Amino acid sequence: MRFLSLGSGSRGNATLLQSGETLLLLDCGFTRKELQRRLSLVDLACDDIDAILLTHEHSDHLRGAQALSRHHAIPVWATAGTLRGSEWAESSELHQINANSGDFRIGDIRITPFTVPHDAAEPCQYVFADSRKRVGILTDAGSVTSHIVSQLQQLDALLLEFNHDQQMLRNGPYPRSLQLRVGGDHGHLSNAQSIGLLGQLDHQNWQHLVAAHISEKNNDPQLVRSALDSFDTSMASRFSVLNQEKPSRWFDLG
Repeated sequence: MRFLSLGSGSRGNATLLQSGETLLLLDCGFTRKELQRRLSLVDLACDDIDAILLTHEHSDHLRGAQALSRHHAIPVWATAGTLRGSEWAESSELHQINANSGDFRIGDIRITPFTVPHDAAEPCQYVFADSRKRVGILTDAGSVTSHIVSQLQQLDALLLEFNHDQQMLRNGPYPRSLQLRVGGDHGHLSNAQSIGLLGQLDHQNWQHLVAAHISEKNNDPQLVRSALDSFDTSMASRFSVLNQEKPSRWFDLG
């Protein structure tokens, strides 16, 4: 099992997960042309992707999914609410999932969706597993629920949203209404909230903790690193921060 980000932030999100012969794309918040460009940087092409999974219908996660599915005949998995919130060609192969009904399998990867509080129609996030390793993904959640905590136990790696610093959000350029949305219970996780979640998870043996969806206006990677150091300095060597502009390295779980 391994994973990488093709870009993460408010202007577009896409994550690849691979195990054996199976390559999955989680979200497609870039145009098809831009996704092709980013895939080429990691020696891949659109036709290498076996399936697209979606977390919700906001454009920074969905922008290129319809065109990608249509032009490359890639099947799509998403909740009913997410599928209703976007326009799909009749030729697209769509699979509706229930985020409360357990796991399912695509090729060599077992996928467990779980519900999260976010201001979308029917948002979910995922845990991906093969026969040996488990990777959790959590972004676009306004608060940490007991259900989220239960789903993210016994992982080997976690890609986790560190969207904003609360003080920067309060003093930043966003209008008050948008500040309340981002910082609300159905918005995005702050640095403090994400650190609080880590305190409820057995993270000591994780191979990777990857910070995602960092706001360019309301956060700073150094603040994220400082928050983590204040929580647990032993995580520093296993910690990475994603970039909006370019793909990350592969995070291997060998």
